[in-house]
Amino acid sequence: MKFSVGYQADEAWVDALVARRDALCDVYFAFGSMPSGRKAITSEERQLEDLGRIADAGIPLHLLFNANCYGARSQARSFFAEIGETIERFAADGALTGVTTTSPLIAKFVKDNFPQLETRASVNMEIGTVEGMDYLSDVFDGYYLKRELNRDLVAVRRIKDWCDAHGKRLYLLANSGCLNFCSSHVFHDNLVAHEAEIAREDNGYAYGGTCWKWLAKPENRAMWMERTNWIAPEDVAKYEGLCTAMKLATRINEHPVRILESYATGSHLGDIMSLLEPNHSALFAQKEQR
Repeated sequence: MKFSVGYQADEAWVDALVARRDALCDVYFAFGSMPSGRKAITSEERQLEDLGRIADAGIPLHLLFNANCYGARSQARSFFAEIGETIERFAADGALTGVTTTSPLIAKFVKDNFPQLETRASVNMEIGTVEGMDYLSDVFDGYYLKRELNRDLVAVRRIKDWCDAHGKRLYLLANSGCLNFCSSHVFHDNLVAHEAEIAREDNGYAYGGTCWKWLAKPENRAMWMERTNWIAPEDVAKYEGLCTAMKLATRINEHPVRILESYATGSHLGDIMSLLEPNHSALFAQKEQR
């Protein structure tokens, strides 16, 4: 199995990527201040240096435009001009091989202007049916499957068969720690997309995530396994032939090297939650309040 892994500014992580390059499908990243599904974590200069080293090692790069909302800029000419400039920055030497986005318009822009690049529908779009894939088949080459279907191998096979028949690629997010069918998922993704604007406001409430609040109750923690969708490293072999590659969420996890090594070797000893994003280990480690 090949893995698509997320960049973060850490020298040990870049070292691990280079060492494990044969196991990688690509390294995905958001660039600069462009909103994405996660917070901006480093300077452009540091990013360019690290990404250059990754590309020099022969590892394909994959660019993210996967914010859940781009607000008033969503259809603006200036917005697409900025996207085009960013793509050109990395595509000129062939290092960039694809783009993942939540926006059908961004996907169309890429297909119209950079047809050599693969376009993937973000997992944040929650596409879980062949109908959903068919509706956007003119602008997407590949799809991240709705995470709640990860453990339903019959459903994965059915969707993979459709992808094969229509020349599309299927990807799975392996290590999500999100709760299945989270009612606040879209709201939370919207907050992340607008975090810079939100930070400038005098905010009346803080939002810490519905999963953290729900799992804080001991009686709910007993349901954690059945309410989540992560794929164990030991189960990766079951998915050979069922997807093009697996995505590993590593952009903000404290243990990215551990995640990659566990999934690349198909074996993990210790706390499985430490491999997931978000990582709820702290909730399960705390002592019961009396």
